[in-house]
Amino acid sequence: MVMIYVCSLADLHATVEACGATHILTVMGKVEKATRPASVRAENHMRISMDDITETAMGFTVPALNHVEQALDFVRTWDRTAPLVIHCFAGISRSTASAFMTACALNPHRDEAEIAHQIRAASASASPNRLLVTLADRALGREGRMLRALDSIGPGNMAIEGRPFHINIE
Repeated sequence: MVMIYVCSLADLHATVEACGATHILTVMGKVEKATRPASVRAENHMRISMDDITETAMGFTVPALNHVEQALDFVRTWDRTAPLVIHCFAGISRSTASAFMTACALNPHRDEAEIAHQIRAASASASPNRLLVTLADRALGREGRMLRALDSIGPGNMAIEGRPFHINIE
């Protein structure tokens, strides 16, 4: 079974150690704060700097298509022999959107709603960043189905930090 683990920055090292991940995708504003666990090779840790916003704001980096493309290029190189950990600062928005787009990209025929509902079942606080999902939906040619799936699960419960969770991507 191929798993994606989602967590906050604070839970990164413990999550990697617990699941034996070989690849990490960091999606947050200050990516330099994400220190790579020694068990993960440098080339298997992708850092993409973006803030958790959905529209342009002075002093912040809005998620953009190039961020989505970088993430998709990276996850497509993951050999799936060991788990992938995706994290942002809180483990609630950018990381859950990135897990959603990863599952969709690696399973082009899997139903988007099924993936979104799996994420919701695994995490009550998951609130995928809508702009990231919009950009991924376009990049993957999902014709709005990812956004409709996101709408079907509704907003996550309010939380300051999400609890680590995992989803099966197959």
